[in-house]
Amino acid sequence: MNRHEVAVTGLGVMAPHGDEPGALFEALLQARSAIQPVFPELPKPAAAATVAFDETRWFTKLQLAGVDRVSQLAVAAADLALRDANLPLADADLERVGVYAGCGMGGAAALEAAYRGNGRVSPLTIPAFMPNAPAAHVAMRNGVLGPVLTYSVACASSSVAIAEAAKAIERGEVDIAIAGGSEALIVPGVVLAWQAMQTLATFQPGEAAGAVRPFASDRSGFALGEGAAFLVLESAERARRRGARSHATLAGWGLSSDATHLTKPDAPGQARALRQALRQAGLQPRDVGYCNAHGTATRIGDVVERNALAEVWGDDFDKLRVSSTKALHGHMLGAAGAIEALITVLALQRRQLPPNANCREIDPACQMNLVAQDDSAAPALQAAMSNSFAFGGTNSVLLFRRAD
Repeated sequence: MNRHEVAVTGLGVMAPHGDEPGALFEALLQARSAIQPVFPELPKPAAAATVAFDETRWFTKLQLAGVDRVSQLAVAAADLALRDANLPLADADLERVGVYAGCGMGGAAALEAAYRGNGRVSPLTIPAFMPNAPAAHVAMRNGVLGPVLTYSVACASSSVAIAEAAKAIERGEVDIAIAGGSEALIVPGVVLAWQAMQTLATFQPGEAAGAVRPFASDRSGFALGEGAAFLVLESAERARRRGARSHATLAGWGLSSDATHLTKPDAPGQARALRQALRQAGLQPRDVGYCNAHGTATRIGDVVERNALAEVWGDDFDKLRVSSTKALHGHMLGAAGAIEALITVLALQRRQLPPNANCREIDPACQMNLVAQDDSAAPALQAAMSNSFAFGGTNSVLLFRRAD
């Protein structure tokens, strides 16, 4: 079987920092947090990162019936990715186009409205909240006739979706893949559920923006975020043939299972995914200069991820620069892998690294080469990776190389 090199030719995002990848990246370089207080009516203070989204740019009022916010964001981000790729699908064989989308929790707003409707439940509630609705709406909007698949793997959902899309491109199963994910779960019921798990960051009044502190000695958890991000993937040969710009090459991916605990991460499991991605890309650990870490700022998770990276990098660990951008855009759960992959591609392209924000003192158990805000330059950067490690024990790693 001929194996095709996988090129990233389009980037699209709807994020708390906006819908333009360059502006998003600049905000991250400046360590500008989008996390702010939400739902003052809740018993405990809550914070999240939300998107200022104008759905009328993509939908008429009639079209919005039964379309949850999670699907609206997906349609917008996928559309922006296709525009960035300069890829009108009218010119493509639509049976050779696929949508690969990650979504962890589906249409939370539709479900919340049903629970709080005093007995009045919209007949469109089920199609609005089903987790595969975002992928279906992206497909319908673009007339996609090939595989339209949804991956619901908690925090790894959209990273897994991108890896599966890359496999389909590599094997020649599709010509074009619209791959990424969407999540929109900033509703009171979901926030209460996460608070009950005691995984969300605590903060004092006026300090929500700096509440998330990955790898810091005083970290207390994450803040939820919402948004969507999609990449357009094609074979490098196809991209060259149509004169497309390639943002980066998706050179390797690794998928593994901890098979140990539903919510407690496992360093050997994460290390297996890291090694798989390196092996597929034909790279040594020392070849990879940056890791966009999963980095949820939880007490256990950050230490486990640091230990997995240290195990794989060995004597070269101090050469790997690491940051978690969740400190600034929140944890988007099913969309986290996609937005962090997009950020990793931009870091490679620009040879600049987003800082590990809000970390005034590194936890001694998390000692590593964290990116400082005043030290973003990476002039020799050739390869970078993005980690997504999920509840359920699924680990997904995406490894990108610079497009020459």
